[in-house]
Amino acid sequence: MILHVDMDAFFAAVEQHDHPEWRGKPVIVGAPPDKRGVVSTCSYEARAFGVHSAMPSRQAYEKCPQGIFVRPRMARYKAVSEAVFAIFAHFTPLVEPLSIDEAFLDVTGVRRLFGPPEAIAAEIKARILAQVGLTCSVGVAPNKFLAKLASEERKPNGLFVVPADPRAILSWLAAKPLRALWGVGPKLAATLRAAGLTTVRDLQSSDPGRLRALVGPTLAEHLMAIAFGRDSRPVETGREEKSLSREHTYPDDTLDRETLRRDVRAIAEDVGRRLRALGLRARTARLKIRYAGFRTVTRQMPFPTPVCDDFALRDAACALLARHLEPNTPVRLLGFGVDNLTDSATDLPADDLFATLTPPPRQRQERLSRTLDALRARFGKASP
Repeated sequence: MILHVDMDAFFAAVEQHDHPEWRGKPVIVGAPPDKRGVVSTCSYEARAFGVHSAMPSRQAYEKCPQGIFVRPRMARYKAVSEAVFAIFAHFTPLVEPLSIDEAFLDVTGVRRLFGPPEAIAAEIKARILAQVGLTCSVGVAPNKFLAKLASEERKPNGLFVVPADPRAILSWLAAKPLRALWGVGPKLAATLRAAGLTTVRDLQSSDPGRLRALVGPTLAEHLMAIAFGRDSRPVETGREEKSLSREHTYPDDTLDRETLRRDVRAIAEDVGRRLRALGLRARTARLKIRYAGFRTVTRQMPFPTPVCDDFALRDAACALLARHLEPNTPVRLLGFGVDNLTDSATDLPADDLFATLTPPPRQRQERLSRTLDALRARFGKASP
C-alpha cells in the first residue's frame, strides 16, 4: 500500500503560517510584480483569481492586484520540509521524495505497528498540522500512479482512499480527463483528442492496435496500463538505509529535565520499533539537542554489540542526555537516532548466536521488545 503526501500550496502556506495577518488573503510567492520573473506558488485565495505557478508575476498582478507578493525563502522552506519528512520517517523508512513538499511512502510493512493505511494517512495529516502547522493532501492506493492521482481528489487538506475493488477502480478512473494521466501533457492530449479520445473511459475502450498506430507501441502500452490502474514501480528511497532517527520539537522551549528524559525514552522506543520492523540492529547511538536560538549539539556513543531492543536504546539515550545536556539552557528540539546499521546476525556475539535453552540477556530483551511491538499493534500504543 502506497501513500502520496502532497503539502497544500507549500511555500505560500509557510508564509501564511509565519505571518498570521496574511491568512485568508491571496499570497503570491515569486518575483515582485515590477520585476521580470514568475510565480513560484500561490495560496488558494490567489488561485481563485486565476493565478498559478509559472505565471509571469506581472500577469499575476494584473489578475490579482491585491495580492501579497513575497520573495521565496528557500532556507525556511527547507527547514519546514525536513520537519515534515521527519514525520514521514516516523512511520516508514521507505520514503521517496518527489520534491521539497511531496513524497511517496510505502506503508505495506508497517501496518502491524500503525494500523491500516488510511489510519496512517490520517495520523500523518494530524501530526503535520500539530507539529508544523500546515495541511497536506494524501492519496492511499495500491500503487504510485493511483496514489498520486488520489491525492488530487480532495485538495486542499484532503484524504482519499482508492477503492479496493478492481471494478470500482476502473469506474473511478473512467471519468477522469486524459490530462490527469501520468505522462499526458498538452501535446499528447491534443493528439488523443483529435482521435476522439478525451477521457480515460475512451482509452479503456479503445482498440490497442489503433492506439499503437497513433502514438507508437511503447507509449500505447504505458497509456493502456495506467488507464486500467496498473503501475509496478516500487517506492525508491535512492539509498540503502544507514541510519534511523526521530525528533520532537517543543511548542515552547523547555527547561523541564523530567519531560526531556521522558521524551527521549519514548523517542528511543520509537526508533527501536522501526529497527525491529526492518530487521536491523544498530552499532551507534546519537543524541541531538537544539537549544533556544537554534544552536544544535549532537553527541554519539557506540554499543558494545549491535542492538535493536528498547532497553539498550533507552539506556543509551538517557545516558547521552544526562552527560551532555547543558544546565539552565532551554531546549527547543530533542532527537535520538542510530547509525551504522546491520541486518546480519553474525554481528552478535557467539553466545547470542548459539544460545539454546537459556537465551542470554540481550536476546531476551529483543524478544520482549518484539512482544511489546505485537501487543501495541493489536491493542494500541497505550499498551505496556
